[in-house]
Amino acid sequence: MKARLAACPIAWTNDDLPELGGDTPVEQCLEESRKAGYSGTEMGGKFPRETNVLRQLLANNDLALAASWYSGTLLDNNLEAEKKQALPLMKLLRDLDVKTMVYGEVARSIQGQRHVPLNKRPQLNDDEILGYAQKMNDFADWCLTEDIQLAYHHHLGAVIEREHDIDRFLAATKKSVGLLFDTGHLVMAGVDPLSILKKYGKRVVHVHCKDVRENIMNGIDRDRSSFLDCVLEGVFTVPGDGMIDFQKICDELAAQHYQGWFVVEAEQDPEKAPPLQYATMGYNYLKKCLNNSGYIIE
Repeated sequence: MKARLAACPIAWTNDDLPELGGDTPVEQCLEESRKAGYSGTEMGGKFPRETNVLRQLLANNDLALAASWYSGTLLDNNLEAEKKQALPLMKLLRDLDVKTMVYGEVARSIQGQRHVPLNKRPQLNDDEILGYAQKMNDFADWCLTEDIQLAYHHHLGAVIEREHDIDRFLAATKKSVGLLFDTGHLVMAGVDPLSILKKYGKRVVHVHCKDVRENIMNGIDRDRSSFLDCVLEGVFTVPGDGMIDFQKICDELAAQHYQGWFVVEAEQDPEKAPPLQYATMGYNYLKKCLNNSGYIIE
């Protein structure tokens, strides 16, 4: 089985918290990603959106584009408006031969609101889940006609966060709605990542490898701390530096025959966690786990 490793530029420069690496140029993100060993990167907010400019920037650093985040609003938007909103990014991805778009639902989400605590996240009842899932089915089917696979990101502070949310959502959506499996968001939501993989491994189309510092997580007051507060407190780190057993994760993904990108994503304060140092640490640890699970790193 084959795997590819990508870095997420959020370790260098955080789009939601400009005080974390806001002055760091995109060129440094890419140069250090390649130096750490990665063959790919995810799209960041500072990346150019002109096809030829971005293609050259990636080529200069011998990196492929693994995927891009898309801030979706389908929960409160109509299908045609959402298609129009997504199309420019999808065209850019197609032009760069990228097959995956990470869909993050930002409608009603509190993930970017520093003043709203985790326990105030929005929730959907069963009927609302069904209606949302139907729109997502239609949108994901349309994405496939545009040669793009949708990877739905369960996310802290959003409507699909906990295991019960994921269960209801995936039961109501078709296989065209792929799942982005994010270890850190699951653990922070009180979910066992292996439980999700064993139930829905065949739906996984993209993987984010984010570790969690258990001592910090246990000290978080979810009635007071927001998602962004958690980031600033240092709850997230790279694989091998936290509480998650990534060997078991890699073993289960191999058992489910997942082949694709493994993205090391750990939003931290670059002053406290030097990005190149931590990116290298995460790469070396994850590569070892993947090799132990029978993966060949491309």
